[in-house]
Amino acid sequence: MSSKISARRILTSEGWLENGVLHWDAAGFITEISGAGFDAQSAVGTVLPGLGNVHTHSFQRAMAGLAERRGPSGSDDFWTWRKVMYRFLEVLTPDHVEAIAAQVQMEMAQAGYTASAEFHYLHHQPGGVVYADHAETSRRILAASLESGIGLTHLPVLYTHGAFDRRPLGGGQLRFGCNISDFEALYASISDSTRDMPADYRLGVAPHSLRAVDRDGLNACLALCPDGPIHIHAAEQVKEVEEAEEFLNARPVRWLLENCPVDARWCLIHATHLDAGEVQALAKSGAVAGLCPTTEANLGDGIFPAREFLAAGGRFGIGSDSNIRLSVAEELRMLEVSQRLLHRQRAVLCSDATRSNGRNLLELAARGGAQAIGRPSGALETGRLADLVALRDDVPFLNWNDPDPRIDSWIFGTEQQAVSDVWSAGRHIVRSGAHIRGEAIRKRFHKTMEELRQAL
Repeated sequence: MSSKISARRILTSEGWLENGVLHWDAAGFITEISGAGFDAQSAVGTVLPGLGNVHTHSFQRAMAGLAERRGPSGSDDFWTWRKVMYRFLEVLTPDHVEAIAAQVQMEMAQAGYTASAEFHYLHHQPGGVVYADHAETSRRILAASLESGIGLTHLPVLYTHGAFDRRPLGGGQLRFGCNISDFEALYASISDSTRDMPADYRLGVAPHSLRAVDRDGLNACLALCPDGPIHIHAAEQVKEVEEAEEFLNARPVRWLLENCPVDARWCLIHATHLDAGEVQALAKSGAVAGLCPTTEANLGDGIFPAREFLAAGGRFGIGSDSNIRLSVAEELRMLEVSQRLLHRQRAVLCSDATRSNGRNLLELAARGGAQAIGRPSGALETGRLADLVALRDDVPFLNWNDPDPRIDSWIFGTEQQAVSDVWSAGRHIVRSGAHIRGEAIRKRFHKTMEELRQAL
């Protein structure tokens, strides 16, 4: 069984095709893109490659807005935000985790994401008590993705230490913690849980960070996942860089590049604070920088050296991380606008004059994101998954004769109700701007939020 859609414009890997038809097979892989059989009556507007969200902690969506006060010392940063997050963790149940994840995935799809990589460290009960089913919360993420229909790369997180000095875990961290043996058992249990998942599902691994995982932990992760994606937080905060230099005698990204087989399977999340040598070396490695501009701005992390990284041939994907906002357009806009403020120029990340800035950012993020999450998508061409996003034609801001400005207007001008339809591996999960299971997902999320309000 095969499926097809007609579109007035399709951004293929070879450029724009007007009045085209896109076909895919039962497994969701594109088999043909051509103008043959175009149906103007059923055609959608502008079809773009969907993006994989390279980094998300779904549960944090429910705490959006709870950490917008200054800390008691008169200043506020990532570390004070983290204290609020730990307090929030004390009341989350598996039912909450599933309801929030489904809501987040639904919002992602409506925003133009077609797949998501869940960086999942919420393994245990409050206090660190292990669930009877060790993979309880991971199964809830899988269940949410089955309901939302979004493509999923699941990344169980190894988290063994409280800081670079290898102090024991405490407080909210206890819900994350596993020694290597326990994590190996957890990973096996998660792997056994995936039999009912769609064929496009991927399982990777995530050593949390160099402050939480030592060399033995990194080696264990590599052994557990010899072929899939490997994600790690790196150099998000200046304090993290300073502590790495103190305890490892190297900056964190430099240490990873010199001590681990960092290659195209790896995604270094944030990588905000790089020196010039790290920029060049990370680009040369083929790894993806997993950028989360909206969260990085919200937490005051800093600005990634995107201009230099892209000039060196570096690859990037975008993620929503804390999910303070869920918007493909805003992540790409924030990435570019931060560079404009830093360098006092415009169109900083536009690579050449043959395509617009928005189109360039979208195509780079789509390809880099697909690589990072181990998904054969990222471009519209035969042999890749039918991860498709359609922009509406009836929004005046998007109704330009030249198709490139349609993307630019979406990213830099307006995103309100811009996305009409979304397909993930050929699954039609957003229709006319609404998710196909939106009512049930929202109802359960509203119940969860009421329970959380009462508990907090």
